[in-house]
Amino acid sequence: MPLRVSKNYSLGLLYFVLFILTIPVMNWVVMNVGTVCTPDGPCLIPVAPGLMAPSGVLMAGIALVLRDGLQSKLGVRWSLYAIILGAGLSAFFAEPSLVIASVMAFFFSELADLVVYTPMRKRYPAWAIMVSGLVGSFVDSAIFLSLAFGSIEFIFGQVLGKFWMSLAVALLIGFMHYRRSRASDHHQELLN
Repeated sequence: MPLRVSKNYSLGLLYFVLFILTIPVMNWVVMNVGTVCTPDGPCLIPVAPGLMAPSGVLMAGIALVLRDGLQSKLGVRWSLYAIILGAGLSAFFAEPSLVIASVMAFFFSELADLVVYTPMRKRYPAWAIMVSGLVGSFVDSAIFLSLAFGSIEFIFGQVLGKFWMSLAVALLIGFMHYRRSRASDHHQELLN
């Protein structure tokens, strides 16, 4: 008898893999992609008029939303596994001067996201993604900036950059769910 894998489980595994892949990509992007790249430091991108942030904010915002998706499909236990694995990978892929800042920021921001998202997700799913992403972004930025650079001077740009990416990914996921729901409704109409 063939093993049947549910759509939720398959989608959850996809979120897990994509979440894990954001870590090496984030560490590469922050040192190689941006409108301004310093010789030994991060590359920067504009996140608002006159406001720059390290380019890693792009992937950090995506990671926060993917972790929420992973939790919604596979549960808190899988999310915790992904956070622990992600923190380990962050240590492996981070620039040597940024290892501690990367690991601590990743670990605690993802836990903060989980703590905020979990109680909100059933009652307010769209708000849960946005609020938990905002809290996770703030925690990530505060820890990373203070440990890596000894200052939180650029926290607003960091949080805003992550927020834009979280918003974009959340809207994309919402749109995909809407289209899937409409297609299912249309299919039901054809059967009736």
